[in-house]
Amino acid sequence: MSQIKPSDYYAPIVGEFEHFVLLALVRLGNGAYGAAIRREIRERTGRDASAGTVYMTLGRLEKKKMIASYVGIPSAHRGGRRRKHYLIDTEGQKALGRAYRAFTRMADGIETDLAAL
Repeated sequence: MSQIKPSDYYAPIVGEFEHFVLLALVRLGNGAYGAAIRREIRERTGRDASAGTVYMTLGRLEKKKMIASYVGIPSAHRGGRRRKHYLIDTEGQKALGRAYRAFTRMADGIETDLAAL
């Protein structure tokens, strides 16, 4: 079983969908954009969240300083529109690590029971 780290007590707590968004950013790599994040969540979880839900969550995570964003250069195939890209920040990484460690500690020893549900 893993040791509880002092940082586990101080990392911010995030909700389920915020976890999904942060995990999608890790999977897709920094610089991912909203539609790709939404698609990744839908493909991996089967949960079809609206674009508004994804962007609201991205905004909330940015306010919590867990992610940062930047606006890319205009694209001809997008009619000259710019795309907003997102990067996971240190606080987001800490929150994911904390959640992962807490979940694995809680599931330790009952993995077979959980898989059967």
